[in-house]
Amino acid sequence: MKSIITKIILPLIAIGLWIAVCIPIATRPDGFNYFLFWILAGFPFGIKTMSLKLVPKGYGLTGMVGIFALNMVVGCLIGGVMLVGSIVKIFVNLIRLITGRFEMHITKV
Repeated sequence: MKSIITKIILPLIAIGLWIAVCIPIATRPDGFNYFLFWILAGFPFGIKTMSLKLVPKGYGLTGMVGIFALNMVVGCLIGGVMLVGSIVKIFVNLIRLITGRFEMHITKV
């Protein structure tokens, strides 16, 4: 029961709440901004990849700020892909739970 909660229910609730927060931010009067939504939704999943090793040499403060912004955008875009992967993983676990094969794929530590 604990693995069902930690592998299906909690991640699904967390992703749902985060997407519910991101949708009103990405909604504009002229339409929905899909790029902004992708960046916002991928932010918590791409935090680890935001520390890319792009260090500007020979640049001033503006170069460092530019590289930091590039790291943020690339990390958020990668996080969006990781978000889709997490959703697919949750639904695979849900299908395994329905078919009765969920407990077989959990590794014991």
